[in-house]
Amino acid sequence: MTSALPVEDAYPYLRAASAGIRHHARALAPHPQHPASPTDRAHLDVLHAHITALHQLLDQLAETTRPPHPSAGRQLATAHTRLWQATAAIHDAYHLLPVADETGSECHPERLPEGPPVLTICQRHLAAGHAVRRKTTPADLNTPAPSRTTTCAQ
Repeated sequence: MTSALPVEDAYPYLRAASAGIRHHARALAPHPQHPASPTDRAHLDVLHAHITALHQLLDQLAETTRPPHPSAGRQLATAHTRLWQATAAIHDAYHLLPVADETGSECHPERLPEGPPVLTICQRHLAAGHAVRRKTTPADLNTPAPSRTTTCAQ
């Protein structure tokens, strides 16, 4: 299956998202003039949303690749599992960070249709976890990453 677009234009949104992450990583890197600020819950929430979306994309790629190319589909399914493990670790880290003091703020989470902001990451994580459990066994989720089976020729 080939694309009618040139390779550099085939996946503009995915390329833009990757560029945004690279930019954010550079912005967080410590500089002599501007020391890096510690990661807060908002950063992890946005990162979790991005990785969850990437997880869904990888799931779709694995499903469409598996019938014509079973070995490649299995590798993508393994990557899907590993990405879920990263998503779960980010969710856990989110809950280990201190909660911002909102005692004097005008925040009214009960007015938000998606619920309190602190719970949106949990709602997203539960929804993604439900999808993962439909296709992955607990043993697969706890299996360490396999060794590489391919080599790159230069």
